[in-house]
Amino acid sequence: MKKISTLFVSVFCMALIISGCGGTEGTSGESQKTEKLKVAFNQPEEHPQFQAMEAFGEKFYERTDGAYEVEVSPNETLGAQRETLELTQSGTIAMSIVAGSLMESINEDFVVFNLPYVYDSKEHQMDVLNNEDITSDLYTSVEDDGLRVVGAFHGGVRNVYNKEQPINTPEDLSGMKIRVMESDTNVQMLERMGGVGTPMGQGEVYTAIQSGVLDGGENNELIYNDLKHVEVAPYYSKTQHLMVPDYLIINSDLFNDMSEEHQDIFMEEFQAAIEMNSDMFEEEVAAAEEEAIEAGAEFNDVDISVFQKEVEPLIEEKLTTDTTKDLYEKVREAAE
Repeated sequence: MKKISTLFVSVFCMALIISGCGGTEGTSGESQKTEKLKVAFNQPEEHPQFQAMEAFGEKFYERTDGAYEVEVSPNETLGAQRETLELTQSGTIAMSIVAGSLMESINEDFVVFNLPYVYDSKEHQMDVLNNEDITSDLYTSVEDDGLRVVGAFHGGVRNVYNKEQPINTPEDLSGMKIRVMESDTNVQMLERMGGVGTPMGQGEVYTAIQSGVLDGGENNELIYNDLKHVEVAPYYSKTQHLMVPDYLIINSDLFNDMSEEHQDIFMEEFQAAIEMNSDMFEEEVAAAEEEAIEAGAEFNDVDISVFQKEVEPLIEEKLTTDTTKDLYEKVREAAE
């Protein structure tokens, strides 16, 4: 009888061990299920933002005792940014990294942070975009639309590139069809700069230039090189017209359902990811430019003052409310 009792206890203990598989043990010693958080990203794995998000995921998993596993999907595998924004809204995916211009379709006030020549430097941009005194109301304003803006990455300085010639003046861009992000502001900006702004998903640009649908694009050196656009548009001109932020957006219900402790950990680790991305970006851009030159790219510096003058009316047109005027004033004050 004693042998049967011992056998029963052993089997019972084994069953408990097996039933715990697939979960993780929390700080209280209780097993908990790991929730997978899918993140959409439109650039390759080599991009600093991808690497920063991977590091974020590891730390968030560790500090929440395995409550959340972050899975970053690069190269538009979950769709172009417009699609992934909508998938995040619906809760189909947890998060997405999207260019700032896309947020204008939800709240037009986001336009202030996307205007041409609004920032003087990367440091100025980061001081603005991660300053709660400036951004708090705007970032939480989209919660009724199913979203929350967690914060912003530096996404590089955007410049014009094309397959025809170096660009030094608006006249050099005349008639050129240049890919821009899906934003009326960016279309108007390119027109004032002398070209024809053509909205298109990033994954289509190489083929569009190659086939003649586009004459070029506008982006930072890192993306220009990583996506091999140098092969179809070798003239890269440093117009420095935009520093559009890349926002991490999360489904608002998902974020609000997290415990306060997990929310705090999330925000702390994302701030560390922002800093990691910023530290890596300049070094990566320098390496990308060198590699692009070896592949045949021709870089030229530009007197940006002529382009700044051309886009001034656009800035005035976009600052149509007290909110946008106040935000713009705060951005410029942060540069002083």
